[in-house]
Amino acid sequence: MPNVTPATIAALVAELSVAAGFAFAADHIASVVQRWPAVVRTLLPALLVLPYLLVAGSEHAFLWQWFVLYAALPVWIAWLLGQAAQADPERRGNWRDAVVLLLLGLAVDLRWFDSAWPHGLEPLGKILLVDAGLYGFAAIRQLDETGFDFRLRWTDWKTGLRELAFFTPVVLALGLALGFIHPHVNVPAWSDAMVRWVAIFFFIAVPEELFFRAWVQNFLERRMGRKAALAIASVIFGLSHFNKRNAIGAHFNWRYVLVATIAGIFYGRAWREKHRLPASAITHTCVDWLWSWWF
Repeated sequence: MPNVTPATIAALVAELSVAAGFAFAADHIASVVQRWPAVVRTLLPALLVLPYLLVAGSEHAFLWQWFVLYAALPVWIAWLLGQAAQADPERRGNWRDAVVLLLLGLAVDLRWFDSAWPHGLEPLGKILLVDAGLYGFAAIRQLDETGFDFRLRWTDWKTGLRELAFFTPVVLALGLALGFIHPHVNVPAWSDAMVRWVAIFFFIAVPEELFFRAWVQNFLERRMGRKAALAIASVIFGLSHFNKRNAIGAHFNWRYVLVATIAGIFYGRAWREKHRLPASAITHTCVDWLWSWWF
């Protein structure tokens, strides 16, 4: 990210620390939060506004409306998911869950809140929403079987790379037939390749897999079964790419939607095998990483 300042670094560390806490100790955090009075656990995520305050203040871009939004939105998410937990203790999915997921998905995909951040620092807003979702679904809703656990296992790599191998011939044949992909030779330096892989993993694959697999497909699976959940979640994932790779963002890129939908099937297969988000994130990362160098 450009505009790297001490305030930016502090904001990024703060946001990643929240995500890391849930990645390594979600059950412990949830058990602690559940012992607090309801008003405390509902109001606590208002602290997620601090990264915005740090960055906007240091960049002279502070606006009260964004401050209020980033303080209030995580609280509203926590409150609504608290209501969902009471109404649906079996965690099969409630309309309140759908409302939260719809808001988070549209806010990120349509970049509703990007203008709150200085140019180049918009990813901080995306991570802030990820933190709000993690707190709401893990600590308040106590949604299980998400697989958001980054104590990596050998099976995560085995499953993730297997689905990559299955997907590769499909996407090559379809992409070439549609004129969607254009192979070219690009051999990156080893260090550049590694840095890009890690960046894609943490800042693209993990947030998207968390949303589409750990949350959306997870809830759908509880209601509709594995096959229907995989199909519907993949279509939703594909449709979220409707305005990608276009000079004009409003144009519906049906080729990208089709390819992304098929990719979503393989990402979803990787996640559902053992309900492990790292597995699908590995497949997703490898696809995007290879695409960035050779297509």
